Amino acid sequence: MQKFLTALVLIPLGLIFIVFAVANRHLVTVSFDPLEPLNPMGTVQMPLFVLIIGVAILGVIAGGVATWVRQRHWRRAARRHQAEAIQAQTQLANLRASVVTPAQSEPKRLLLGQGSAAGRRDKTSAAL
Repeated sequence: MQKFLTALVLIPLGLIFIVFAVANRHLVTVSFDPLEPLNPMGTVQMPLFVLIIGVAILGVIAGGVATWVRQRHWRRAARRHQAEAIQAQTQLANLRASVVTPAQSEPKRLLLGQGSAAGRRDKTSAAL
């Protein structure tokens, strides 16, 4: 389903780019020298659609980088919380392994105490 939706979006978008490129294929002069308008040093001649699509791509990249930089606080907090959760899980596993519950230890004591004479009560001396 996702491939279908991707194709549903990308095919019309590709057709729009092709129509835009055919309609704007004349050359424009792009100058990077604002001080010398009559004889600029840094000029490039390119089709208009290349310029517009190139600027759009650079804008998307700049926006992505800016968003990534602004989210560094949240990524750092997520890494810190993940490390704390792993540490807490490790401590919990160690505590569970080291703790012996009373229900597990009492049958062992009773089994050990039943065979010895010291563990039995003397019924005759209890009545006195």
